[in-house]
Amino acid sequence: MSVVELAPSDLVAAPEGRVVTSARVRGMGAFLLALAAIMVLAFGAGVPSDAKATFLLSAPPAIGLAPLVMPVRWVSIALAVVCAGLGAALLVRARPRGSYLTFGAGVTVFIWALLAWAARGNTLNFEQMLAETLVSATPLVYGALSGVMCERSGVVNIAIEGQFLAGAFLGAMIGSATGVLWAGVVAGAVAGAIFGALLAFLALRYGADQIIVGVVIVAFCTGLTNFLTEQVLTPYQATLNSPSTFSPAGIPLLDKIPILGPVLFYQNVFVYGAAVLLVVVQVALFQTRWGLRARAVSEHPRAAETVGIHVLSVRYRNVILGGVIAGIGGASFTIGSIGEFSADMTAGLGYVALAAMIFGRWRPFGALGAALLFGFSISLQSFLAVLNVGIPSPFLSMTPYVITIAVVSGLVGRVRPPAADGVPYSRE
Repeated sequence: MSVVELAPSDLVAAPEGRVVTSARVRGMGAFLLALAAIMVLAFGAGVPSDAKATFLLSAPPAIGLAPLVMPVRWVSIALAVVCAGLGAALLVRARPRGSYLTFGAGVTVFIWALLAWAARGNTLNFEQMLAETLVSATPLVYGALSGVMCERSGVVNIAIEGQFLAGAFLGAMIGSATGVLWAGVVAGAVAGAIFGALLAFLALRYGADQIIVGVVIVAFCTGLTNFLTEQVLTPYQATLNSPSTFSPAGIPLLDKIPILGPVLFYQNVFVYGAAVLLVVVQVALFQTRWGLRARAVSEHPRAAETVGIHVLSVRYRNVILGGVIAGIGGASFTIGSIGEFSADMTAGLGYVALAAMIFGRWRPFGALGAALLFGFSISLQSFLAVLNVGIPSPFLSMTPYVITIAVVSGLVGRVRPPAADGVPYSRE
């Protein structure tokens, strides 16, 4: 098999852990130019000149703001000019740094024009959209942090989807049976820990292929929760599958901030817990001796063993802790928002969380940015469906998964996982 080598001039510096060829950057520039053309033709010339879109920017308990009203055609054309300028900048600069920031700005401009076009002649609650984005992103943050914990110790966790389902099921059942929501959170964590321990046992004790083990766990959890839902939860819906949910709690003063107050500071405990967990995992992995050992195990386990680090113990601990985090994320589906468990309710979001981890380059705050992107795509498709923009709902529902495919296929650039990620290790 022939190997094609790239000259140094073909590579463009990008954020840590990602290398992008100059051809890919030019492709991103061309993509932004295509978006600009769509904005001019469909969002600009394609709507009446007097069409207006109204965005609601206030919600309790924040200080109220007047709605934002904008002319759709002229705003779209102006934003198209900005998007085209950003695309041209990516095309002409030889070795651009910050290419992803430029590309992200162009896509953001396009989304704003899309929202204005979708809300023409209607009113769009922009504040509510942002709040739903954060709620939709919350379980993805838990799942991505679970993946970071596992893969930063050298174990691939494909089983996040199964841990989500187990946590959601047991969280709903225990929370409903006891009437204590915190008992449901603990139950979700225990469910995730059990399947995390199973993954660690099979992958580390017997050296089984981690991808296959993860897929088997997902299949097992899917079948088990479907069976138990039909046999247990459905006949006893009132007592075992009707938990209450955590109500939003505001942070005094901060929840009064216009726009951002209700979005960031008037949420339920799962959202606040995800924020705290992000900081804890970030500091633990990159500022403590424990994190240094975990990262050493994922990069060069043999060398870590020679300095006295017990590789398998570190991996067992991290994988089980990752399962706990994913189980709590699963509980957020039921006692965090919906209030009941239904078969296959996670809808593949465990895999989306895994893509968020990859997009975030195996770093907690990078995963947060990716989770917010996916959360926004989920919120966007639901709002577009309500506004009846004429796009078939199945196409709107595909949006988060199309973005996932783009991420894992390398369209965002080549990323480097930990060197020993997924590689079995045995002590000599």
